[in-house]
This record gives sequence, structure tokens and C-alpha cells, in this order.
Amino acid sequence: MPYFDAASAAPLHPVAREALLASLDEGWADPARLYREGRRARLLLDAAREAAAEAVGCRPDELVFTPSGTHAVHSGVSGVLAARRRAGRRLVHSAVEHSSVLHAAEVHEAAGGTRAEVAVNGAGRVAAGDVAAALTGDTALVAVQSANHEVGTEQPVEEVAGLCQEAGVPLLVDAAQSLPWGQVPGAWSVLAASAHKWGGPPGVGLLVVRKGTRFAPQGPADERESGRSAGFENLPAIVAAAASLRALRGPETSAEASRLRALVDRIRARVPELVPDVEVVGDPVHRLPHLVTFSCLYVDGETLLGELDRAGFSVSSGSSCTSSTLIPSHVLRAMGVLSEGNVRVSLPYGTAEAEVERFLEVLPGLVRSVRERLGVPARPVEAAPAGAAGPEAAPAAGPGDLVVDALGKRCPIPVIELAKVIGRVPVGGTVTVLSDDEAAQQDIPAWCTMREQEYVGERAAERGAAYVVRRRV
Repeated sequence: MPYFDAASAAPLHPVAREALLASLDEGWADPARLYREGRRARLLLDAAREAAAEAVGCRPDELVFTPSGTHAVHSGVSGVLAARRRAGRRLVHSAVEHSSVLHAAEVHEAAGGTRAEVAVNGAGRVAAGDVAAALTGDTALVAVQSANHEVGTEQPVEEVAGLCQEAGVPLLVDAAQSLPWGQVPGAWSVLAASAHKWGGPPGVGLLVVRKGTRFAPQGPADERESGRSAGFENLPAIVAAAASLRALRGPETSAEASRLRALVDRIRARVPELVPDVEVVGDPVHRLPHLVTFSCLYVDGETLLGELDRAGFSVSSGSSCTSSTLIPSHVLRAMGVLSEGNVRVSLPYGTAEAEVERFLEVLPGLVRSVRERLGVPARPVEAAPAGAAGPEAAPAAGPGDLVVDALGKRCPIPVIELAKVIGRVPVGGTVTVLSDDEAAQQDIPAWCTMREQEYVGERAAERGAAYVVRRRV
């Protein structure tokens, strides 16, 4: 049963398991106490902090353990913004940051602060120059992730850090996805990460605040963890997290990264060959070694993930079709790429080549099956026979124009209905799709790019919006 969702949570590392079991016997006491059991617990905590700091590339007294990576992000953002309140109240972040950063930014904005979002290119990569251009005299903090959690694109953190240092503005880096593969380069100021991303136990995060960075802890006050993370430390989990992170700094990690990168390269190349109408997203060069994301036209993401699960593959998705909120992934939206039928494959350490080959064998049939159930024609963009447009389409007022009523229908139905009728208008004619599905705003322009049609634009409608497409081919 291949597990291909390491970006969500990596399987527990064998070293973490051993350390966890051993520390359950030795690390149960309060490390703040002076009696024998407390001193033993303190030694374990100090050793874990030193091991984690060495793996991160910081001083032990700069690193504290938190209850999660999300907690670390919120603490890092709020602590820096509070300490630099006199310098300004502006937060700058990329458009593809993890939701924890975006939620922290919303809290800051609700409290009277301001924020600026820096756009990314179609591969999900921010330009360092754009970050520098967003810096103003009242900027208190910049947040740029080291690598994206949905598409694997690596960000130019080192360059951004240098520009922030020149401007005297601290940089916070969410390193949750990249830290398992190595240290984050550059003169960053604050770093957050989460142990379950590198094979440690859940419930442990890291927050690093480098010396010289102004920081005022917010939230519950506590003397533990330098006052930056309140509550009794989960020492066994901390020890296991540090042990597994240190284990990943061995030479075998580099070799495994190269091996997984080759497997991902195979997926990136073969999926578009095996499955029609697929868009592989994310930067093909500046990317994590183990992660690849692709989107399939005319596919219900929830159904496809269910079929893959029944075939024995555990994968993830950023598609709105798999979300109870029905809102497309903010990452895919910022990139301007297709969101429907989205699949994220993230390979854990030790993934066998045969498992990847089997995935490539079963995927085409599963996609074809899902499309057939949705009534997708075999060649949906070619000119259809002359005749009535069908119950879902009604002729518009102008000649060569067509209106498709897809109101009340979820992704990917609006795009499927568009594909069914585009051939019924002459070249130069238009199809207007009426839809109240938020994903249509993203997926219809992406469909036009993939199928070489012209996206004219959208306008408000009585319900939802009207998306206008002109046939070019």
C-alpha cells in the first residue's frame, strides 16, 4: 500500500521510534526541577536542543520547541510584529505561503496592521526583486517560505534574506517542507518547522529566533522555553524529533534525495504522456526532490483521490473538488494554473521504484474512468455535428455565440460543459459560461490556455459570474 503523502506527514523515522520509546522511561519528569529525575530530564532536553540546533544551523539558545509548526509560525509572526511595532505595522508575505502564515496575517490585519502580498510566477516562485520592491519604511516583517507545500517550488530565500538584511527588515521562513532535506541558507531572522514533516512525532514544532532579532513573545506567559512557548514540554516527543532530524543530516540523505528526484522526474515526464489533458505544475528545476503536482482536466478531484485510494495509493490534492469549503487552493490560484483534478504526490524516504511504476500504470485507467462517468467526450474541443446545443446550452442573442448555464454545478462540470459546446460555434464565436462555482474563475482561464482558446474575461451575472471564451481553433 504505497503512501505518497509525505508532504502532509512523513512516516515515523526508525530513529525517532527508538528515541521516543527510550525517553518515555527517562524523560517523564519536570526538567525545571532540581532533583535527580528533573536533572535527568533537563539533560535530555538540552541534548535535544543542541542536536536540533546543529541540524538547523543555529545556536541552541536561539531555538525553542513548540507544540506544532503552526504554533511556531503564529508565535514567530506575532512576536516580531509586536517587538517592531514602533518601526511599522506592515507585514509582507508571498501569495503562496502556508495557511498558518496567512491566518497570522489576518489576525495582524484585524488588529489594525497592514499587509502586502507579493505575487508569484506561473511556477509558484516569487522574485526576490518583487519582495524588495514591496519593502517600505514601515515594513516590520517579511515572510517567505523556503519551499511550497503544495507544488514543491523552492523560493530564493538566500537572495531575499540578503535584501531584507540590507533594508533592516527581519525575514521569517516557514521551513516545514525543506528542513528534512537540509539547512535553509541565508541571513534569515526567524524560522519555523514541524517535526511530523521529517519523520518525527506529531505535536512538536521548532521556532528559531536569531540573536539580534527584536522579539516580544505574545500569548500565554510562561518561563519555559525562554518564555516563547508556554506549557510543559512533551519531552519524549521532543527527543524523538531531534534525534530523527539529526539522523537526516547524514550522507545517506543526499543520496536518497537524488534517488527520489529521479523518480519524481519520471512522474513529471510520464504522466502527460500517459494521460491526455494534464498540466504538471510547479518549478521543474527549483523544487523539492520528492514532490510533484499535476492537474487533470475534466476530472472530479475527490472522485480521483478515492479511486487512487482504492487502488492502494495515498495521495493529496489542492483541488477545490476535495475541499468542504469549495474554495480552490490559494496556491494554485496565485499561480494561475488549473485546480480541478489536482493530485499531489510526495514520496517518503525509501519509496520503491516499483511503487512509482505501478502508480504510472494504474493512473491513466482511473482518470479515464472518472472522465467517462462525468460524460466527457473523447475529443471535447473538436467541432461537433451541427444540431441543437442540448439542454445545458441555449443560443445567445448574437450569431455565433452560445450561453452555457452551469449554475449550481461544482468543479469540474462548468469546464466540461464548456468543452462539450466550444465546437458548436464557429472560429471567432464565443461561449459564455454562467457559473456560481468559485473554481470556475480559475479553471476556465486555465482551460483556455491549455486548449489554445481565447479567454475574453468575466462579468457579473444575476447569480455568480459570466465567463466569456472565444473560439480560436
